[in-house]
Amino acid sequence: MNKDKIIMGIDPGTNLMGYGLIRIVNRKPKILISGYLDLKKIGDPYIKLQKIFRRTLQIIDEYHPDELAIESQFFGKNIQSMLKLGRAQGVAIAAALQRDIPIFEYAPRKIKLAITGTGTASKEQLAVVMQRFFHAKEFPSNPDETDALAIALCHFFQSSSPILKSKATSWADFVKKNPHKIKK
Repeated sequence: MNKDKIIMGIDPGTNLMGYGLIRIVNRKPKILISGYLDLKKIGDPYIKLQKIFRRTLQIIDEYHPDELAIESQFFGKNIQSMLKLGRAQGVAIAAALQRDIPIFEYAPRKIKLAITGTGTASKEQLAVVMQRFFHAKEFPSNPDETDALAIALCHFFQSSSPILKSKATSWADFVKKNPHKIKK
């Protein structure tokens, strides 16, 4: 049984950083808060990193998440973009480490697969599924904010999966290692 907890999701970026926190109560996720940090008007890349670090710490100190789920790096349009993304991700991770919060990374395809059932879903498809899942009449319109919530929800799905908890490599392996959990 999952204990009640708070999961913080971060969609890192040096222009926009999305964040979302979900609270798990009785194994049911609910949105606690979401938002984004807009850094587009800041020219100095080091000031951007400082703001990411400080905002991440501020959210952690206010909501006390139990775990941080963050999108892992991916190769996008060019290597410079990937390096900037890696810096933003590293600063957010450092903030969580500063508060001893466990960190979990998920690739974009894995997040989309966990939420929509396909790793090639568009941001719009992801947002529609998220809105329906949370039964939200109003849902964040910023894709970075929506992605951050999806990252947190992906972590909840991954961490509550019996196959993953058992360290099994497949359902067949799970059955073999856990015959007492299988009802006949």
